[in-house]
Amino acid sequence: MKKIKFIAFLVVTLAVACQPKTKENVEYTPDYAIQGIPFNEVHLSDSFWAPKIETNRTVTIPASFAKCEEMGRMDNFLIAGGKMEGPVKGEMPFDDTDVYKIIEGAAYSMTTTTDPELDHYVDSVISLIKIGQEKDGYLTTYKTIDTTFVRWPWCPAGARWEHLECSHELYNSGHMFEAAAAAHYHATGKTNFLDIATKNADLLVDVFNNKLPNEVPGHQIVETGLIKLYLITHNEEYLKLARHFLDVRGDSTRREIKGAYTQDHKPVLGQDEAVGHAVRAAYMYAGMTDVAALYDDAAYRTAVDNIWNNIVSKKMYLTGGIGSRHEGEAFGDNYELPNLTAYNETCAAIANVYWNYRMFLLHGDSKYIDVLERSLYNGVISGVGLDGKTFFYPNPLECDMEYHFNSGGSLTREPWFDCSCCPTNLCRFMPSVPGYIYAQDEDKVFVNLFIQSATNINVAGTGVGLSQKTDYPWSGDVELEVSPETEQEFTVCIRIPGWAQNKPVPSDLYSYENNSQLPVVMNVNGGVVEYARENGYATLTRKWKKGDVIEYSLPMEIRKVKANELVEADRGLVALERGPIVYCVEGADNTDVDKLGVSPETAFDNSFEADLLGGVEVITASDAKGKAFTSIPYYVWDNRGANKMKVWLTEE
Repeated sequence: MKKIKFIAFLVVTLAVACQPKTKENVEYTPDYAIQGIPFNEVHLSDSFWAPKIETNRTVTIPASFAKCEEMGRMDNFLIAGGKMEGPVKGEMPFDDTDVYKIIEGAAYSMTTTTDPELDHYVDSVISLIKIGQEKDGYLTTYKTIDTTFVRWPWCPAGARWEHLECSHELYNSGHMFEAAAAAHYHATGKTNFLDIATKNADLLVDVFNNKLPNEVPGHQIVETGLIKLYLITHNEEYLKLARHFLDVRGDSTRREIKGAYTQDHKPVLGQDEAVGHAVRAAYMYAGMTDVAALYDDAAYRTAVDNIWNNIVSKKMYLTGGIGSRHEGEAFGDNYELPNLTAYNETCAAIANVYWNYRMFLLHGDSKYIDVLERSLYNGVISGVGLDGKTFFYPNPLECDMEYHFNSGGSLTREPWFDCSCCPTNLCRFMPSVPGYIYAQDEDKVFVNLFIQSATNINVAGTGVGLSQKTDYPWSGDVELEVSPETEQEFTVCIRIPGWAQNKPVPSDLYSYENNSQLPVVMNVNGGVVEYARENGYATLTRKWKKGDVIEYSLPMEIRKVKANELVEADRGLVALERGPIVYCVEGADNTDVDKLGVSPETAFDNSFEADLLGGVEVITASDAKGKAFTSIPYYVWDNRGANKMKVWLTEE
């Protein structure tokens, strides 16, 4: 990568001298009854997601690697391995994970776009990571370098495995497992990073089964990482340890529990309300869902169902964001959803997508994709600027240019953060978006997201090509071609979004003031067809033949949204939506954001502005006093400098 220098000549030498092993015929073991179609088997040709994923590949990933070099993230592996002298570089106990997450994103990108230079660079970074690993497999560089290192006053220094509630050693391992197992190994077939990960995982199995059997990670993600290692290696000890960490959590009969902030206040099977740090929580809920599926465990299934219902009914923002409190980056009380002070960490929105996709694979219900889509189009991509190299950490629903999220008294996109979890999380997330479009359950084919794309799957021994033509999310018109190699009977399940059925979310947390009366009509080969409904899907069962075309149109009306009256912050206010997109008003377009409002007589119109903010559909309207205003998609705000902004408007 031309814009990224290698760390030192030593790195290049090691990368050449220690050529990684490869494994042929990389296997994938499905872990849910419903199987997602892997993202590298789905080819995008749309004008919305494909450019964003390419920007991630060409801008976000290189810029993030460069920042890791600049901030000393790479040097820490050399210092830990005795190849460089100096103190710990950086301030966070989880700085190692930034490197792992960017490798994950780079690996995902290489599965769809061949990039020998990036491949070589990643191998050189992996050789650095190996240097930093201790002989028994331990790998957290700041602990290896200096056991007296202190980042936070409330987290004392200590030797290995001390103060796990804040040391982030297991969090570091979890992200390494995710990167090595889920990404790099599958992308390249190489075992150089996988070998480092399994060596570390074997150490964890020994330590937390035999020496510290009552301890749990403070920041969850090691659970899903271990499960991904299990799915590759088939080493059941990894799966068992993942479940063990969950089973022990919150059990006051075995250990001193640490409280709600780390979801360590009661056993996970007894938790029915989302509490504490939102990112930790959502990663844990994803791990619990994995356990529910892999063990076919009804108790775990009930627990994740209860927590999901609590979030979707009482603790989720209209944008799909979660975690309302700045203090502790945490969930608030039920219906505590302030706008100006909303936290809504970008990482939490990403974790919400990960979890809801697992819930869909577990249950097969479209309501989980409804939440996923809302988070994806609003809460996630708002976290990265259109330039691909400036970011939001929090994502509030209002900015008054006074409340201090960042320095300078205003919220503005930043090129990096000392705590850089969000930029690097976006690096790994963006390439995976195509993997959420299609799924399969034996002879059922699911179309979950509407993105111009193509893939090939196998249904009952027959190859089936699927391709979508659409300008979604700006247009609701979709053309889906279904082309089996030979005539074959199976079921195509097309998601009818909740917003197209007058339900913005699968609860009473939000509702539309103006319901649509337009039905979703399905045509096959030009003729209207009747369809059954099952779990939020239009199901079409027939003998499909090559070239069959399904056409349907989702109602893209401008909708006024109201919140449940128990959400104090939104009483008397409305928000605007069109399709899956939440809108906002911004100072760059409107002279007095604070005084804008709507009334029952307000007239709305929309138009596509190709030269504005990368090309967006804009809503124009007259406010309650007859004054015109312009509303833009929430995810693109603050790409023209710091501005006042509001999602929720007064209604007169």
